[in-house]
Amino acid sequence: MNDVKVESFSLDHTTVSAPHVRQAEIFHTPKGDVITKYDLRFTQPNQDIMPTGAVHALEHLLAGFLREELDGIIDLSPMGCRTGFYLIRLGQASEQEVAQALVRALDRVLGAKDVPARSPVQCGNYRDLSLFGAQEYAKTVRGKLSEKYPLS
Repeated sequence: MNDVKVESFSLDHTTVSAPHVRQAEIFHTPKGDVITKYDLRFTQPNQDIMPTGAVHALEHLLAGFLREELDGIIDLSPMGCRTGFYLIRLGQASEQEVAQALVRALDRVLGAKDVPARSPVQCGNYRDLSLFGAQEYAKTVRGKLSEKYPLS
């Protein structure tokens, strides 16, 4: 095994209290840019694992909604363990700011009538998308996050 350090492998997943927003890493580019990685944890690791259809639909929905709520988003990627997402952002924002943007985006997920990019041209697994599942997780996570990070 090499000496490459993967931040998420260093996290003690038994101490995670989901849902949460956690600033996981900060990268500084050679040109002086700051790139921040956030852990958007939806479910408790090793206890509640989201089904792929719900995760996939949340990814499609949040990819657009979060970009409308927070500037500088580079990418939103599902965690392989299916307990949340990684948000990569140009610049830095507080966990509070990111959490509030996520709450607003989840409100929009709850009002969605369909999942965007639901075609074989736009998606490599377009059949495995569950709007119902995405909205069920959005409802739960939105409620708990809005208690931790009230909208101002």
